[in-house]
Amino acid sequence: MSTYKETASVVSQETLADGICSMWIRTDRIAGEAKPGQFISVYCKDGSRMLPRPISICEIEENQLRIVYRIVGKGTAEFASYKAGMDIEIAGPLGNGFPLDREGTAVVVGGGIGVPPMLELSKQLPGKKIAVMGYRNSQMFLKEQFEEAVDAVYIATEDGSFGTKGNVIDAMKAGGIQADVLYACGPMPMLRALKAYAEENGMEAWISLEEKMACGIGACLACVCKSKEKDAHTNVNNKRICKEGPVFNAQEVEI
Repeated sequence: MSTYKETASVVSQETLADGICSMWIRTDRIAGEAKPGQFISVYCKDGSRMLPRPISICEIEENQLRIVYRIVGKGTAEFASYKAGMDIEIAGPLGNGFPLDREGTAVVVGGGIGVPPMLELSKQLPGKKIAVMGYRNSQMFLKEQFEEAVDAVYIATEDGSFGTKGNVIDAMKAGGIQADVLYACGPMPMLRALKAYAEENGMEAWISLEEKMACGIGACLACVCKSKEKDAHTNVNNKRICKEGPVFNAQEVEI
């Protein structure tokens, strides 16, 4: 798999919800290589912010990528100011994506800013697909796109303003969802609960981990997680989320 660094261009930018932005980017090579579950590193124009920001890929269309991100600091605030036609420095595609060859019914689960990377996966998975998304409140984003991509959509909101009140597990139980394989991205407590839920219900589970990253290419070891097997790179029970991940079989990692 090849990784490229290039000067891309912003196609469009819009606000989807409070603090949540969507940007389409035109690329020369990265979009053509990208797979669901991978991410890109986005570089700031401000030289005082040297490290790039890792942002998951939401959608892929020929020579364009879509990223949906939350404004959490000066770097992402800078990205939110970009207008159509502006240059944007990116590197990718980075990491390993979700497997697309599993058979049977799939349930795709996203929580908060873990929702966006599940959209392209939902579009590319074969067979029957169910999406379960968790939000804080009724400020939902990408709901309509998921409804077009899957057979059924279930929503959980923390405040009960839409769908099931509670978390994604509550929504899955309320919907009586049965599936052969589970794919998920979101906060670590959610992933822990889903790993246990999948084990209890006999589902194969693939999870995308989010962690603060520095290099994005596996060199600095800043984003390791505990694993059952020893890593060939370090000979310890660690996996580099940016390199061996961000997607793992849930049984591979200890979370």
